[in-house]
Amino acid sequence: MTEFRIEGDDCPLADASRAVNGVVDASPPLMRNDGNVLLRFSSAPNDELTAVLDADERIRYLYQSESDGRYNYRCLSLHPCVVHELISSGFMVESLTYQNGNTILTGTVVGNEILRSVMETAGETVGVRLERVYALRAEEDDSIAQQWDLTPAQEASLRTAVEMGYFTVPREADAADVAQELGISKSAFIERLHRAQHALFTQMFRTGDGA
Repeated sequence: MTEFRIEGDDCPLADASRAVNGVVDASPPLMRNDGNVLLRFSSAPNDELTAVLDADERIRYLYQSESDGRYNYRCLSLHPCVVHELISSGFMVESLTYQNGNTILTGTVVGNEILRSVMETAGETVGVRLERVYALRAEEDDSIAQQWDLTPAQEASLRTAVEMGYFTVPREADAADVAQELGISKSAFIERLHRAQHALFTQMFRTGDGA
């Protein structure tokens, strides 16, 4: 697993998160043959974010819906972002978070040769900084298969909270500590954690056939 921070990203989602001082969680971008990019992302309800995106001439066909207290978006971007340079070199994106104009990019790299290629690409790309590299554990293969219906960002929040002792009694880390480790705001971490817990508990205690 590899995590990069892209500082000063000039893609539409980074610019929008900077303009509204907010957090945007995105799925891996999909590049079309014509060079345009399909984007899927979400945020806490924020009409200002919608207005900023709608006014961006690089964004087309912006669609917004609301579910589970989140604004969900889909659109076409005319601006290929830095992320695609890493993808082209072999980086497999798991999650993307845009916050205040910066991007936290988490994903997997298979093999030392691919890792070297990704690192070389990152080194040649202005504003891309390696945050951490760690081995993919067996249980993470299961999580990629989505045993539980969690987003990559929610899973990362839960896993990091567990590893740092957020759930121990007494706590070994507070919400601010975990948020700092994840590179997001405290409020964003708490929101992801609550959503992840709701999804987990709903599935764990789901009853069937009216039982």
